[in-house]
Amino acid sequence: MNMNMEIHFPGGRKVYSDYKGFTIKTDQSKADGGDNSASTPSDLFFAAIGACMGLYALDFCKRRKIDPGQLKLSVEVQSHDKIRLVEKMIFNIDLAPEFPQKYTSALIRSMKLCYLKKHFEYPPQFEFVTHQK
Repeated sequence: MNMNMEIHFPGGRKVYSDYKGFTIKTDQSKADGGDNSASTPSDLFFAAIGACMGLYALDFCKRRKIDPGQLKLSVEVQSHDKIRLVEKMIFNIDLAPEFPQKYTSALIRSMKLCYLKKHFEYPPQFEFVTHQK
């Protein structure tokens, strides 16, 4: 399966990605020379991982007719002080008292199947091809 996107540069430090009929807008903070008009690409990257885990948790609940309102998911992103890269993501799952305890470990196993998380286990290759036009 091939997925294609077009990247364009509308001005300033904004970078937009046209993908599957949507334009995903990014910008940088004012401190980094942007207008702070949109999330940064790295913020979207980590937010997408949290949303992916959330989707797997939501689907898990729906398949078992569990009210997903019984869950609250938050993500703590910890960065290495020297290299400034993320070294750990902690997924905190708050369960309501009525959440069936027998499903707790199965919920976590389901979330670990997240499509984006799988890319860390089987990272893609990055290839760069230039075209002179």
